[in-house]
Amino acid sequence: MSYTPTPENMRAPGNLSPAELRLALDELDAKIKTLNARANATTAHSPHHYHEHAAALEAKRHKLAQQLAGTDANAQGSVWTDIKRGIDTLRDDISKFL
Repeated sequence: MSYTPTPENMRAPGNLSPAELRLALDELDAKIKTLNARANATTAHSPHHYHEHAAALEAKRHKLAQQLAGTDANAQGSVWTDIKRGIDTLRDDISKFL
């Protein structure tokens, strides 16, 4: 990576399902843990780089966690949204096939 991401520049995708959000949170947790381990294992100025990168990923994780909390609150509506999205996708696939 040629640059170190900053927390202010991190964005979270807005079109993830609750299951995808949970998977993304688990992946970010693993990446943050790895970066913190690398920061503890290196010398010179490297730990600063790893800590900045970990802070940026923690900011992204926080945004994803907020999205997940919002989807859990609207779980009833999200089921219907998922069904509608599936029907729309099926309709598009059928129209492409015909």
